[in-house]
Amino acid sequence: MDPVSDTLDSGVEKVLLAAPRGFCAGVEMAIKALAWMVRAFEPPVYCYHEIVHNQLVVERFRQRGVVFVNDVGEVPPGRPVMLSAHGSAPEVVAEARRRASYVVDAVCPLVTKVHHEVKVRAGKGYRIVYVGHEGHEEAVGTMAVAPDAIDRVESVDEVLALADPEQPVALLAQTTLSHRDWADVADAVTGRFPDVWTPGRSDLCFATTNRQAALMDIAPRCDVVVVIGSVNSSNTRALERLAAGAGCPRVLRINSADELPDDITGVVGVTAGASAPEELVDSVIRRLAPRRGVEEVRVTEEDEYFPPPREMRDLLAAVGSLGAFALGGTASSAGLTDDRNLSASDVLADL
Repeated sequence: MDPVSDTLDSGVEKVLLAAPRGFCAGVEMAIKALAWMVRAFEPPVYCYHEIVHNQLVVERFRQRGVVFVNDVGEVPPGRPVMLSAHGSAPEVVAEARRRASYVVDAVCPLVTKVHHEVKVRAGKGYRIVYVGHEGHEEAVGTMAVAPDAIDRVESVDEVLALADPEQPVALLAQTTLSHRDWADVADAVTGRFPDVWTPGRSDLCFATTNRQAALMDIAPRCDVVVVIGSVNSSNTRALERLAAGAGCPRVLRINSADELPDDITGVVGVTAGASAPEELVDSVIRRLAPRRGVEEVRVTEEDEYFPPPREMRDLLAAVGSLGAFALGGTASSAGLTDDRNLSASDVLADL
């Protein structure tokens, strides 16, 4: 029996569906780029780290011959490689380009912005205080841009323990932090270093912020909040913490509908982390089977679009119409002319 097709017998009254939810622009870009990679090259295609932090997405690509590695030294010379959306250390990018036949860097442009800020501030002699989670791939890659000029913190106590620098201080952040993760730590930094430099535009991802705002709008009205996403997804875990902090009596983080417990009742809020495909949301709602249906609660519209990585655009421009056919297109859609209107969820479902 397929557990996802079963509905709960527990009497879910209504689902409040947060919007925005699920895939952000960076994830859309990365998934579509890797899908083009697996269609353009004979397997295996290699990917440095998980392309995004979601079990279903990673497994879908594994089934199509993608090999995920944590060290580019594991990539056989001459094979194509994609670098993940979380950003890679400069030496990793250089090694990938040395070993691989073709490299596509699918780093999110918002992460690239932070890397640039680190490089510029370090070059100007600043000591950088970087707010980020220890061991997270984005934090590791960002700190590697200027390892001798940066201190990573994620708590007020860690800020207070910093040595007094002789140079000016800059404050930067991991893009997927929640405002609650960020605010107290940032206040502590500005309290210790009143002249701290901060970027004109926040490092926190707009999509992460939007998903948190949507969740905060529904969480106080819910008996249960279901957050869909993988345990290694920073923005998913931030949603989980936010729902609990908003006073919702029960918060569940799940990978898929078959992890829903049978005793859920009342009004249920549903959201999804920025790496979770909409098909997971659909299957969760089917399993919840609310008696009074689904109410989507939208706090803002998102129209942000990130084009495919430059290397992918160059590849498809080189192969032209023949490449469009090979990648599932038609003569009228040769190249990437329709990419903006192409959903990564649809691309993933068609793999």
